[in-house]
Amino acid sequence: MTAPILRSLSELRAKTRAWRRAGQTIGVVPTMGALHQGHLSLAQAARADCDRVIVTIFVNPKQFNNPEDLAKYPRTEQDDAAKLAPLGVDAIYVPDPDQIYPDGFVTTVSVAGLTDVMEGEFRPGHFDGVATVVAKLFLQTQADRAYFGEKDYQQLMVVRRMARDLDIPIEVIGCPTVREPSGLAMSSRNLRLSDQGLATGARMQALMQDMAGQLAQGAAFADLVGPARETLLAAGFSEVEYIDLRCAETLAPLTAATRPARLFATAWLEGVRLIDNIDVPVA
Repeated sequence: MTAPILRSLSELRAKTRAWRRAGQTIGVVPTMGALHQGHLSLAQAARADCDRVIVTIFVNPKQFNNPEDLAKYPRTEQDDAAKLAPLGVDAIYVPDPDQIYPDGFVTTVSVAGLTDVMEGEFRPGHFDGVATVVAKLFLQTQADRAYFGEKDYQQLMVVRRMARDLDIPIEVIGCPTVREPSGLAMSSRNLRLSDQGLATGARMQALMQDMAGQLAQGAAFADLVGPARETLLAAGFSEVEYIDLRCAETLAPLTAATRPARLFATAWLEGVRLIDNIDVPVA
């Protein structure tokens, strides 16, 4: 059965007030739509944990620093609702823009430190947009738990810090990245890749797994990053923005896998920006 689509905060609050009175727990899955199996896995995780599940769909203009990227972002609301129907979601919140950013809205939520590197460096203002809209969605849904994919690991860290610092009473849960059979991380942007692009895109994951194996054997990151860039460019990527080794808990840069770490990479292919990260075992 297709869940009701709610477009106003008043409709949403009518639902959540009733659930709260009944003593039910609420899980929320914030998305920008164009749902794929990665998103659906988050909804399934929420369904397993919570009495009630809300999936939000809002293409947030404040987290796009490239207007062309915003314009190209797929909007597939009816398909999204159909995909969610078998999962037992209780509500799909698709707020009208004025429900998130009413006239005169001037507040920005900014998380220092975690947002200065990687995505923050290459997409100025991106995480301010993410933190602001997610804070609004947390407060509007009044959820007990929120579910995010580890594919956007830096985003997950930013959201956790934001919720903690602002005393928003919600548990932010990270769920494993869902991948294509080729290893390519699922993303709404993959819809814009050709068949050849999909195959080439999977090369980034294979390269990262190879690097992680070498790092786990004690290799120095500095010895691997240059050849890795050259390999991606030779494979057909047009630009490699960054390949970074970071502490899994603080995102501080690491020179070797001497403590729990994540390997991050972002590169352009066929005009599409692909991002990925994987866990690196301690050497």
